[in-house]
Amino acid sequence: MTLRTEVAEQDEWSYSPAVGAGPLRFGMSVDEVVAAAEVLGRTTVGDCARQHAIFSPTWKIEVNRRGVAPSPPAVTAYVSQAAGLFCIAVDAAQGPQIAYDGLPLVGRDMAGLESDAIAYAEANDVQFCITPEGYAAPDDPGIVMRAQLIGGVLRSRPLFMVPRDGAWTEWDSLPSEEHRSNGRPAA
Repeated sequence: MTLRTEVAEQDEWSYSPAVGAGPLRFGMSVDEVVAAAEVLGRTTVGDCARQHAIFSPTWKIEVNRRGVAPSPPAVTAYVSQAAGLFCIAVDAAQGPQIAYDGLPLVGRDMAGLESDAIAYAEANDVQFCITPEGYAAPDDPGIVMRAQLIGGVLRSRPLFMVPRDGAWTEWDSLPSEEHRSNGRPAA
């Protein structure tokens, strides 16, 4: 993982299904997310495009590392007016490392992550899932594995989620800003 910054490699966050990741807990308000994210850096709050009328207004909170030259946000949190924090997107290059039962998920080459996810599933006699985009990931409905193109390589950009208001699954809850195809924002 040579693409990750030295600062980013120092951060390790834990993930608890249906609870949250690092200092961020599902259900938090915008103000609570901003306060909790201060451990990582400065925050910017903006409105999200309303992709479906069933969803209440949603805010995007981008967290940039302190002291790092302008770069993509390390973490992007999505907060729904009705459900609170429902999605934590971790940048492949700048984000903190988060593992699933010892399996590192952030900033991995997607092919290497697939091999490790399959080996983990076989060794632990558990299932793994294949996302609608064809990526292997832990079989946890709260983890939506996405790809982020960095230096010509698809790297893992996990989203830690719970369903938001009006949605049945995490995939149904995906913020429009997170729709990507082969690591690039959808047109």
